[in-house]
Amino acid sequence: MSDTVEESTAPLTAGERAELTRLRAEVRTLREAPRRRGFSWKSFGAAVLITLGCVLAPLSLLTVWVHNQVADTDRFVATASPLIREPSIQAAVTDRVSDTIFGYVDVQALATEGVQALSAQGVPPRVTDALQGLTGPLTSSVQNFVHDRVAGIVASPAVAQLWDQTIRTVHGQMDQVLSGNSQAVTVSNGQVMLDLGPFVNAAKQQLVANGFGLAARVPDVHPTIAIANATQLERAQNAYSLLDTVATWLPWVMLVLLALGIYLARRHRRALIGAALGIALSMLVVAGALLIVRSVLIGAVPPRATIATSDAYDIFVRYLRIGLRTIFAVGIVVALGAFLAGPSVTAVAIRRGTVNGIARLRRAAPQSGPVGAWVYAHRTLLRVALLAIAVLVFLFLSQPSGIAVLIIALVLLFCLAVVQFLARPPEEHPPSAGSGALADGDGATQGG
Repeated sequence: MSDTVEESTAPLTAGERAELTRLRAEVRTLREAPRRRGFSWKSFGAAVLITLGCVLAPLSLLTVWVHNQVADTDRFVATASPLIREPSIQAAVTDRVSDTIFGYVDVQALATEGVQALSAQGVPPRVTDALQGLTGPLTSSVQNFVHDRVAGIVASPAVAQLWDQTIRTVHGQMDQVLSGNSQAVTVSNGQVMLDLGPFVNAAKQQLVANGFGLAARVPDVHPTIAIANATQLERAQNAYSLLDTVATWLPWVMLVLLALGIYLARRHRRALIGAALGIALSMLVVAGALLIVRSVLIGAVPPRATIATSDAYDIFVRYLRIGLRTIFAVGIVVALGAFLAGPSVTAVAIRRGTVNGIARLRRAAPQSGPVGAWVYAHRTLLRVALLAIAVLVFLFLSQPSGIAVLIIALVLLFCLAVVQFLARPPEEHPPSAGSGALADGDGATQGG
C-alpha cells in the first residue's frame, strides 16, 4: 500500500507532463467546441437582418451621394467645377464655339465677295485671279486664328469663373432639370444638351476686342453640346424624388438592421466579421457597376466625344468613388480587428507574439516607475479611450477617405502598442523551492 502511495506522489517525468498537457488541451477544446443545435429562428433572423443591411449599404451610399449633389450647391459646384478645366472638355467646347462662330461668319464667302468687288472696280484680272487663289489659305488662317483665340478664352480663368457661375445657376434650377423643365439643360436626340450661349457671347466679345470685328456679326445664339446620355438623366428623373426622400433615413435603417442582426446572432464576433465583410463586398459591387455604366456611356456617344464623356463621368462620380473606398476600408479594418480579437488559433498566436515582442522590448528598456504601474492599472480604460478617439476622429473628418481610415487604424495600433509597452505589471516574487511543483502545474494548465 505504501509503495502505491509513493508511486502516485512521485514527480512526473517530462514525457508524462507533456502527455498531461496534451490531454488538458484536448479537454479544453472539447469543452469549447460548439454543441450541435437544431434550427433556430433567432439565428435565421440575425442572418436575414445582416444580409438586408449589407444590401442597403450601397443604396445608402448612392442616396446620400445624390442628395449631396442635389441639395448642396457648394458640393455640386465642387464636383462640376473641374469639368471646364479638363483639356478634353476644353477642346470639345472650343470646337463647338468655333463652329458656331463660323456658322455666321463665312470667311471664304467674304473673301470671294471682296475679290469680286475689286474686279468690279476695274482691278486687272491677273491681280484678282491671284487674290482669288489666296482666299483658301486666308480662310484657313482666319479659322486657325479664331480657333486658337477661342481655345485661349476657354482655358482662361475668366471662363472658368463664368463656368462656376453657370453651374451654380444650373444647380439652382436642379429641380427643373430633373423634372425636365430646365432651359439651360435640355434633352435632344437621346443626349443631354448644355446651352453654350454664355460661352459664345464671351468668345465674341474677346474676338472683337482682339481686332476680329467680324465676330460682331454673330447674333445672340444658344448652341448646345452633349454632356451625357439622356437615358441616365431619365433614370435620374424617375428616381430623384424617391432617392431624395429616403437619403436621410436609409443609412440609419441600414445601421439598425446590422446592429440587430449582430445582437441576435449566437456569436457576436463572427456576425460582426460577416457584416463588415459583406459591406466591403457591396462596395466592390458598386465599383463594378460604375465601370459598367462608364462603358455604356462611352459607347453611346460619337467617337469624337469619347474622351470628353469619359473625363466628365470620372469627374462627376469621383466623390462617389471616394465614399465607396472609405466604406470598403472601414469594413476591412473592422473585420480584421474583430478577427484578431477572437479566440481562433491564428488570432491568439498573433496576439501572443505581439505581446511577447513588446515584453522583450520592455525588459530591455529602463523602468518606467509609477507611470508604468498607473498605465497597467488603467490599461483597459486607456484602450477603450483610444478606440473612442479613433472613431471620433473618423466621424469628424470633413472628407474621410480610404487612406485616412488606414492611417487612423495604424495610429491606433501604435498607440495600443505604446500602452502595452508602458504597462508594468507588479513585480512577482520568485517561487520558493517548496512551491515549485505547484508553479509547474499552473504553468501546464495555462499552457494547455
